[in-house]
Amino acid sequence: MCQVDEDYREPLQRAEEVPRKCVKCKEGTAAVVIRAGDAFCRGCFKEYFIHKFRAVLGKHRVLFPGEKVLLAVSGGPSSCSMLSQVQEGLSQNAHKKLRFSPGIVFIDEGGAVGQSAEDRRRTAAELRAVFKATGFPFLMVPLEQVLDLPSSVVAAAPAPLERSAGAYKAAVGHFVQSDGVGRRTPLEREETAPAAVQESSTASLQQLIGSAKTLTAREDLLNTLRQHLLVHTARTEGYSKVMLGDNCTRLAVKLLTGISLGRGAQLAQDTGFSDSRYGDIVSVRPMRDYSAKEIAYYNRVFGVPSVFIPSLDTKTTDKSSIQRLTESFVTRLQADFPSTVSTIYRTSEKLQTCKSSSTADHCDRCLLCMCALDTAVENASAFQATLISEQLSQTKAPGATSAAVPRPDLAPMEPESTAAPGQCCSSGGAEDCGKAASGAGCCSSAKGPEGTDLRSLLCYSCQLTIRDMSSVERLPHYILSEAQRRQRRSQMREEIGEFLLDEGDEGD
Repeated sequence: MCQVDEDYREPLQRAEEVPRKCVKCKEGTAAVVIRAGDAFCRGCFKEYFIHKFRAVLGKHRVLFPGEKVLLAVSGGPSSCSMLSQVQEGLSQNAHKKLRFSPGIVFIDEGGAVGQSAEDRRRTAAELRAVFKATGFPFLMVPLEQVLDLPSSVVAAAPAPLERSAGAYKAAVGHFVQSDGVGRRTPLEREETAPAAVQESSTASLQQLIGSAKTLTAREDLLNTLRQHLLVHTARTEGYSKVMLGDNCTRLAVKLLTGISLGRGAQLAQDTGFSDSRYGDIVSVRPMRDYSAKEIAYYNRVFGVPSVFIPSLDTKTTDKSSIQRLTESFVTRLQADFPSTVSTIYRTSEKLQTCKSSSTADHCDRCLLCMCALDTAVENASAFQATLISEQLSQTKAPGATSAAVPRPDLAPMEPESTAAPGQCCSSGGAEDCGKAASGAGCCSSAKGPEGTDLRSLLCYSCQLTIRDMSSVERLPHYILSEAQRRQRRSQMREEIGEFLLDEGDEGD
């Protein structure tokens, strides 16, 4: 029988007092315990870490020899560890050298998170010292430049022809025979000083981020703008691949966050190894097999430098945003159940992008995230039910007051014509549309609507982000101009639709 005053607890031996041997070499004393039963000595842990990085690149065979790859380094532990692995793979002592030509880019988001100019300069100086030590060419781009991007950023460029497995082997053989002559040498060009950031640009960026009412929407909007600037930088600098530092823990959080934000149709692209939504620029995630714990141990043991940079959710509570709440949930669950992150991660590996999503026309893609639109669904669907509920909730009841339900300010994307009555909109040019004098109205007012609803150009998740914004007028000009172009193209297609041949009529 159990007694109330009995003590069944035995004195536990402290884990650090238990002598353990390396599970690989069976000789060295364990210096790192990644998980239960996986204890490595210092040398074996370094071999294990490097092999995992090479293995994921060799498995997918996306990076061809001599290809220019842009490393997106934020200064955090994961991206700095990725930079260290690339530097290790290109060193003279590497067993199997990497065959691509790397470059580094750092997106300075200090203006968006409210950092002072002095703090931004200090952070840039610390990162510049880290980048110069690698010998790779690097760029430091302020996020304020996203306000001046061309509209081609949100238009998918033609993707290069898909290469076969034999083409990769042939490229490797050619690269080995040429002894890497075509590879870009370190510091081939001098570092260009970052452009001076105007205070007005910083204020405009802060107003754009601040127009989102919730922290969830602000983080999602900031991530979209960062991705646009990375793609534009890669295109202008001649890079065909962008290497991101997302680790396994971060991708597990992103998976659950994406489901909560309605991005279920885009999870394969958001969490997969490669992301080709922009066509000519492909994003890869070689750190996706590493947990945050492994990266922290490696950086600590081998002295990999990193720089702490505050973000939007720094010093916020767990319930301040969906992203922050999901991260807290996953990390706390991982502490008690060590297989949590790996289970979520293995689930993301099984996700695939449907063929229609990868081959969709650029007009059938979301204006912000550039993924295939997921709003073209049947009437009997959860999305349509959500829209009907929203419309009913905004409908006034009989006898209700004139107080309207607050709605997002979907301001007109196209300014109203300033031409006087009876005057053509093109009166400043050499041609006249001929309709102003007849009183039928200007041609521009007849062709295009005075306002554009951005919702028809966005996926469901981006619609939620725009809905949380106080005004869409603060969006960058390249997004608004592309929205106008897509609306005009869609209207033109409707006007000439009866004269177009269907796909089934082309063979008749």
